Amino acid sequence: MSITAEKTVRELALENPAATRVFEKLGIDYCCGGNKSLEEACRTANLPMDEVLDSLEMAEQSARAVQKDRNWPTELLADLVAHINSTHHKYTREEIARLGPLFDKVCSVHGNNHPELQHVRASFRGLAQELTTHMMKEEMVLFPYIVRMEEAVIQREPVLPPPFGSVENPVAMMMHEHDSAGEALRAMRQASAGYTFPGDACISYQTLYKALADFEADLHQHIHLENNILFPRAIEMERGH
Repeated sequence: MSITAEKTVRELALENPAATRVFEKLGIDYCCGGNKSLEEACRTANLPMDEVLDSLEMAEQSARAVQKDRNWPTELLADLVAHINSTHHKYTREEIARLGPLFDKVCSVHGNNHPELQHVRASFRGLAQELTTHMMKEEMVLFPYIVRMEEAVIQREPVLPPPFGSVENPVAMMMHEHDSAGEALRAMRQASAGYTFPGDACISYQTLYKALADFEADLHQHIHLENNILFPRAIEMERGH
């Protein structure tokens, strides 16, 4: 893979899944803002281009040595859907259930001294509600249709028309909801000063902020797999048949 400044962040993330970890660490948005060129993304994040290129090269070499990452742009869509459900959707639900009570505990102890906690909690609650409904819509409507469509294409059978006209309609809605989730993540990161806990933070407070940073990283990866791989491939497959 040739890593160049002209390539978009999205292209680099697709060509080398390990690049997403580099982008995550550096604060480069590769899921919703993935259409920027690497050069533009570095300028926006105020990062030296050479260092970012070096980090990407190193990540690619490490990934080649390990070769654990699945090549989702070429795997079956059914496998990608199963992966999203069993890893990202499962993790998101478990963390929402865990972090709600943890937020309440931390806010009851530290809320007066650190009013920003209430803002972070409010954003998280809104995000949790949105994601819960969003994942249910994907699992009950959009994902089963994509899997059925792929089965029909493989077996050379006619694709049954979906109840929503075209796969592009629910995809547009899901992507709009992804943008909204991205805004909530940015609001939480800003209110918490990048999840920097204060000097008087107890273990629960520290645990909460570390968990929120992990939650953000997983959601970025989750949205990337849907926005940049699953949805475009499903649209292409539907158009081809």
